[in-house]
Formats: sequence, C-alpha cells, structure tokens
Amino acid sequence: MRALRIAVVGAAILGMAAIGHAQTYPSRVITIIVPLPPGGATDTLARTLADHMRDSLGQPVVVENLPGAGGTLGVARVVRAAPDGYTLAIGNWATHMASAASYPVQYDLLRDLEPVAKLADTPLWIVAKNALPVKDLKELIAWLKTNQDKAAAGIVGTGSGGHICGLSFQNATGTRYQFVPYRGGAPAMHDLVAGHIDFMCDMAANSLPQARAGGIRPIAVMSKARWFAAPEVPTAEEMGVPGLAISLWHGMWVPKGTPKEIVAKLNAAVVAALADPAVQKRFADQGQELPPREQQTRDGFAAYHKAEIEKWWPIIKGANIKAE
Repeated sequence: MRALRIAVVGAAILGMAAIGHAQTYPSRVITIIVPLPPGGATDTLARTLADHMRDSLGQPVVVENLPGAGGTLGVARVVRAAPDGYTLAIGNWATHMASAASYPVQYDLLRDLEPVAKLADTPLWIVAKNALPVKDLKELIAWLKTNQDKAAAGIVGTGSGGHICGLSFQNATGTRYQFVPYRGGAPAMHDLVAGHIDFMCDMAANSLPQARAGGIRPIAVMSKARWFAAPEVPTAEEMGVPGLAISLWHGMWVPKGTPKEIVAKLNAAVVAALADPAVQKRFADQGQELPPREQQTRDGFAAYHKAEIEKWWPIIKGANIKAE
C-alpha cells in the first residue's frame, strides 16, 4: 500500500508539473522545422506564420530549414524532439504524407506526431521553360510524343507531389520523359528559369512569382477548377486530360506527447494568424488558399491527414516508387 501511495503521489506531482509547464508556455524561443530548403513556398508560408505567432505567443519564433531525403530528415528531427511545444514542424503533402511511403523511415506519421492545424492548400500545375516550343497542354503532349525520352522534368524528391503528378501525366498521355530530382522547389525553379530542364509539375504557389514575372510559362492546372491566383490558366481536364487533380496542402505538427494545453495554445495562435487580414493577403499573394475552419482544428486536421495517407499510400506503393 505504501508503494501504491508513493506512486499515486508521484503521478500527481508529475501531472501538476505538466499543468504548470503548460500554463507558463511559452517562456523561450520556439523553433519551426521546415524539412525543405529556404526560398520555396513552404518556407515562405512558415515564415509568414512565424511572424504572426511571435506576436501572439510573446516569444521569438524562428524557422530552421532541414532539407534532405524527401523531407524525412526534418520530420525525424521533430519526432525525436522533446514534446514540450518548443519544436514544431511545418510541412506539406510530400514531406508529411507521401515521403514516408517511399523512404525507409523510422517513424509513424500518425503515431509519432500530433497534428496542430491544417494551414493552406495549393494545387499543382505544369510549368515550362519559355524556350519550349509549346503554348498549351495539347501542344506539350504532342511535343513530348515527338521527343520521347528526350525531355527533362524537374521533381522535388522521389515520391513527391510533382513526381506522382508526372507519373500520372505520363500514364494518362502515353508520353515518356526523364525525371530530374532536386532537394527543394527553389533550386528546381532556378534550373527551369535558366532552361536547364524543360518543364515540371510543381506546387503552384512555388512557381507563381516566376510565372507572374514571365520567367516561365504556365501550361495547365492539376485541379478540378481553375486556380484563383491564375484564373487564365486552364485545367488539365479542360485540355482533354481528366483525373489529374492533386493539392499540396500544408500543416503544422508537434511531437507526440506534447501536453494538450500546449497544443491548444499553438492551435489558437495558428487560427488567429489565419484570421488576420494581413496574413490572408500574404497567403493570397503566395497563391495559398485557406482551409475550411473545421480543418484548422486539431481533430479536423488529424482526420484529414489520416484520410490522405489512406488515399495516396496505396497509389505510391502500387507504383513501386522507392527512394534512390
């Protein structure tokens, strides 16, 4: 009985300590891990949120880029971090869903991470270098068929959204071309603008600045409806290739075991940021669309994340996509 009383008292003390920690949170710098290089759409989105969260939480919020292995290095860093709310993850469809289906990871996305909120949506689209002699998707398909296996298409990692999109496009059109992998969207876009690769199926928000500046040519959007940020660009379905719809959503996570009170504070900070007109304008300028309010909740995002894994993992594994 004495041992039982000691155990009960010990548990109560630990519980009180956890509650006290959550009540004083945050009391120091918070780090957001972005598992991609700086300069891309995910990095820009994370820095936009960090600016607002710094003010609402009253502590510095810094962004640390940790690219590599399809984003799995950065995800693993957060999985191993202390569950105290001071190490967060911001990633996307590829880094926090698809990559774990093609890379040999030592974590479980649903078991080892705690969802905080879904942050944004942006479709994929096909963009080409300006020197490519095509104006639309039909002309691109004809050119690829004339130049089978000669074209080079950039992808951001094996099993990424752009990779899945590219494979689906090949299967739907009977074309063949080479994939050139990059560690992030920014270096891939640099090579596309420079003409070192011919085209890519890219996160639309990542390519939007260069498209607006005339550095690349948008060909088609991989969504069911035209994209709000570039309504002049037709969908693949409009151009005769149906079924190519894929959204590269973004989300925030913390390590599993983070106290619920801390997760709630972080969620409230995210929701406040997404409701700020200044943040909304910056997101819109970046081509990011806000998620429905129910997906901004912890439970709503958890259900969405699980559903996306159940939808896409069989497709990725069925295509036998493996990290090289």
